Amino acid sequence: MKRRTIIIAVAGVGVAAAAAVGSVVAADAIDDDANQQPITGDALTKASAAALAYTGEGRVTETEVGDEDSYYEVEVTLNDGHQIDVQLDEQFNVVKGMPDNESESGDD
Repeated sequence: MKRRTIIIAVAGVGVAAAAAVGSVVAADAIDDDANQQPITGDALTKASAAALAYTGEGRVTETEVGDEDSYYEVEVTLNDGHQIDVQLDEQFNVVKGMPDNESESGDD
């Protein structure tokens, strides 16, 4: 009986730890949006031009300095409503471009 109580207690601690980690991860994802710093000034002009040259169309709808994937991130909304996140290095060279899963049209 004592062994069973220990197993239940250990399992309960494991479940509580998993729930705590999940809460921290979710809170961090929410805080990521709050901590975003937009690109400003001359850097905004250069980053926007580089991103639009890469996509060939659209409009810049959001920017970020110090993105987790690159130095600059420029979100471009294409004429059809889909969004592409264009990742740039410090010299405004395109590192990569990828569809944004949070497009305005709701398509993923």
